[in-house]
Amino acid sequence: PTGASRSGPSVLTGRAGPARVRLTVQMLMVGLTGGIGAGKSVATAWLGELGGVVIDSDVLAREVVAPGTEGLAAVVAEFGSGVRGPDGSLDRPALGRAVFGDDAARRRLEQIIHPRVRQRAAELAGAAAADAIVVNDVPLLVEAGLSASYHLVIVVAASEAVRLARLLGSRELTEADVRARMRAQATDAQRAAAADVVLPNDGSLAELRERISTLWTDRLLPYERNLRRGTPVWDTYAHLVPYDPTWPAQYARIAARVARAAGPAAVRVDHLGSTAVPGLAAKDTIDIQLSVPDLDTADRIAGALAAAGLPRAPGEWADYPRAEPGAAPWPKRLHGAADPGRSVNLHVRAAGSPGWRYALLMRDFLRADASARAEYAELNRRLASGTPTRAQYADAKNPFFDALVPRMAEWARRTGWTP
Repeated sequence: PTGASRSGPSVLTGRAGPARVRLTVQMLMVGLTGGIGAGKSVATAWLGELGGVVIDSDVLAREVVAPGTEGLAAVVAEFGSGVRGPDGSLDRPALGRAVFGDDAARRRLEQIIHPRVRQRAAELAGAAAADAIVVNDVPLLVEAGLSASYHLVIVVAASEAVRLARLLGSRELTEADVRARMRAQATDAQRAAAADVVLPNDGSLAELRERISTLWTDRLLPYERNLRRGTPVWDTYAHLVPYDPTWPAQYARIAARVARAAGPAAVRVDHLGSTAVPGLAAKDTIDIQLSVPDLDTADRIAGALAAAGLPRAPGEWADYPRAEPGAAPWPKRLHGAADPGRSVNLHVRAAGSPGWRYALLMRDFLRADASARAEYAELNRRLASGTPTRAQYADAKNPFFDALVPRMAEWARRTGWTP
């Protein structure tokens, strides 16, 4: 991208130069989950028909405790010989009785099963083609805290009443059994918070299949291509939308992936820009600041961020403090999302640097000062009405931010603000 550096409200401009990032090739990893009876298995099968490489955690969970495996030996050592049947296989009903209602026992079982399933899943994914879309069917994805492990999390959702009716009609389970299993899983709200995509499945299978086909064509295929090529997706034009109360949760999901990719290099991760200001209409782009010790560190982790779905923007980027004539530019690194369904600007700045401090101060000032927030909202509305390009939109706001700098400085002094 050229033109305005998109740290949210900013007087700053980025200028492109030659790229110097070696990309780390990474196939697209999709996590798919859903409550019992939601239709997760059907969705997984259809994604497989469309070309996805399906890795079913339920199948792997059986495989890693098959007769003769080290996993079965570990289960028997932990829970006793009574969980092994006469034919040497795992007696699943007996194991269920051993762990049912006992959280400590269930956690011990998970400590045996889950690492082995993850290892086997990694082996299968590693054997897939470089351009594969790997669909990981993981019933306990949310419960196990695995969301950040995937480029995209899909949740198949249906109401409790619909799921109950399906399960009572298709399995030899009582209503009490079904409800007990539902209570043992994550709540609908927890799954929704983890979901990048929710596939409603209260209706017909034809409706679900159409949603899956659209998702595959419009999002998964281009996401895989962008990821493989290291291509960020940028909005060409500035379109204003009303404040979306799900923006903070969307930020949290992406931030978890950023922190996981950056590892120990991440000093902190922050939500910036207009989507971080409650109630403010904004471009539907999540701005994130990753704080690192220095920009050499930013360059070292650029490949890891790209592999996590956030390739680096070509060129050299800096923020220009227009309100301080003659001041040196504030260098940074800029990454964007390869996901065509979620626009993201990831600003990687050295912790404590002037640009880092400015971005945080602007966000906090707009959150705190109602009059400045109202002025900014009106300016955004007026500027966006002409469908400007990103660069035009950002450049037109510079005089407003020039005038805002002393007000921010006074507010910070008066309140004792610290980043």
